[in-house]
Amino acid sequence: MTGGAPAGTTRPPTLFLMVGLPCTGKTTTARRLESERRALRLTKDEWMKALYGPDNPASASDVIEGRLIEIGLRALELGTDVVIDFGLWGRDERSALRQAAGDLGATVEMRYVELTSEEQRRRRDRRQADAPHTTWPMSDDQLEAWAAAIEVPTPGELDGSEPVGDPPEGFSTWAAWRRHRWPPSVG
Repeated sequence: MTGGAPAGTTRPPTLFLMVGLPCTGKTTTARRLESERRALRLTKDEWMKALYGPDNPASASDVIEGRLIEIGLRALELGTDVVIDFGLWGRDERSALRQAAGDLGATVEMRYVELTSEEQRRRRDRRQADAPHTTWPMSDDQLEAWAAAIEVPTPGELDGSEPVGDPPEGFSTWAAWRRHRWPPSVG
């Protein structure tokens, strides 16, 4: 069985991209997809907590994301569905991953998870009270700044009808941009 496909059938593997702000339900949705599709779920926060505990160093965050992406791309090559659970706030991040999956013959499903700011704060407060070991402190000001920073996916990104387009200026390919965005080591 490949990536949860019914016995006797084949389908290309799927890369699921979880998009959204903290405390909106991305990981809950990712866990559901992991179970339903027998997918490899790659959740950066779990790795950051395991490796750095209460710290959350930005330099390590990008490297861990990059390593998890490389693992995910290899799993796609092997025919396994993959769930990338990082937030993916930038359109360029999503475009680079859509292109990489397409280059491997995989399909992409983007899941944008959003909540009202009031519900997001309520979930943050509950998480910090009930399971502080799974998260980091987040202030209301941070939540507001992040809400202003996210590039909300377009309908065409979400349904896959919008082409990826060219990489940003200065990069000849999306793979080159991806290596720049997610460096191979802390440096």
